Amino acid sequence: MAETSAASPGKVPRTARGRETLRRLLDAAGAEFGERGFHEASISGITRRAGTALGSFYTYFDSKDAIFTALVRDMSSRVALAAAGAVGEGSSGLQREREALAGFLHFAREHKEIYRIIDEAEFADPASYRTHYEVTASRIAARLGEGVKAGTVRDGEQEVRAWAIMGMNVFLGLRFGVWDDGRPVDDITAIAADLLGEGLRAR
Repeated sequence: MAETSAASPGKVPRTARGRETLRRLLDAAGAEFGERGFHEASISGITRRAGTALGSFYTYFDSKDAIFTALVRDMSSRVALAAAGAVGEGSSGLQREREALAGFLHFAREHKEIYRIIDEAEFADPASYRTHYEVTASRIAARLGEGVKAGTVRDGEQEVRAWAIMGMNVFLGLRFGVWDDGRPVDDITAIAADLLGEGLRAR
């Protein structure tokens, strides 16, 4: 994510030091909201974790609500980057979905707080919550559409398929990223890819 897009409107950092401070505030907000939840989290808790003055917070954010919205947007962007970064050049179809899932699982294991933050957004910031999932689904649908053009994916209703794949990935991340992160990622992605490719029909 470009950190400059995360600040409140009109509060974009213009120096490297400012961008670093903004990054620290967002990371601290992730820890604060992830551990305490939206209602118990506080601006003072965020600045204490970030090692910044209270004034630095208001340099970039108008309120606790504002940094929470920015955090949801930031984490959504980082998930997208993690998934895209795991996809090999030239990958398509099932292999591409398998690699994207692997990237997401690794991200979820390193940032377990994402589940609490996104879940709380349903009530604390419904618009950001919905945008997170809609944008994620649109990326998956676009990948599938590219697979159709490449001849590696059968044509079909990509929106429904995308939401189904996203739902699978979300709960695999919860089970094997947050609750238990000991199972090899390759095992999980292989099973998921087999399900996508072969379905449940008996052979």
